[in-house]
Amino acid sequence: MRTTTPVLITVWGDFACWTKPECKVERLSYPVPTPSGIRGLLASIYSKPAEFYWQVKQIEVLKPIRFITFKRNEVKKKLSYNNSNPAKSYIYIEDDRTQRQSVVLKDVRYRITAEMVLRPDFCGTPQQLYNQFERRVQRGQNFLQPSMGTREFPAYYQWGSMEESPIEDSTDLGLMLYDVYDLHQWKLGKKTEPSVSLYRAKMEHGVILVPPYDSPLVLKPGKGESSC
Repeated sequence: MRTTTPVLITVWGDFACWTKPECKVERLSYPVPTPSGIRGLLASIYSKPAEFYWQVKQIEVLKPIRFITFKRNEVKKKLSYNNSNPAKSYIYIEDDRTQRQSVVLKDVRYRITAEMVLRPDFCGTPQQLYNQFERRVQRGQNFLQPSMGTREFPAYYQWGSMEESPIEDSTDLGLMLYDVYDLHQWKLGKKTEPSVSLYRAKMEHGVILVPPYDSPLVLKPGKGESSC
């Protein structure tokens, strides 16, 4: 398995919601980011699914963990396009509006260490991918606006930065969501079945070490828990 040199990126935002999968209606955030959420953030900056996938190695929490609770107006239905009659492709917001409570994180800042795991058919060099990602970060380029778990909470980012120290908190966070897809399958579509994986997250003095996706420490469907 070939990988690139690890990249270092600092991300921050006003709010973050790393939603627990069991809380689909009223959102409740994990106290720290999930590897899946960080992978999505990195992929919004630079992604070539046929050539590599992102592997998060370390998450450093740079600001104290603080929660905030508020209610938001949301729409219960998704808009579906009616091909036979486009004029009927609409939602009555007043009829489908609902108020939901969210428990999210406030004023967050993280330092992420990650690497690109190259797929077998990739013919270039790891340094090419590393250089392309660095250029995009330095220029502020992205495919989509990076977010802190949900689209409502934009993420800001910069290259490197080792000047800040992680918080001093240490805690066993228990089983956390690792990812919602099989990272070895890059052709995803609307009919792709989720493949939820978990891992036992531990934060030591603000630092969370993330095992590789193929590690026995990552619990996948049909496999029992290994010693953590």
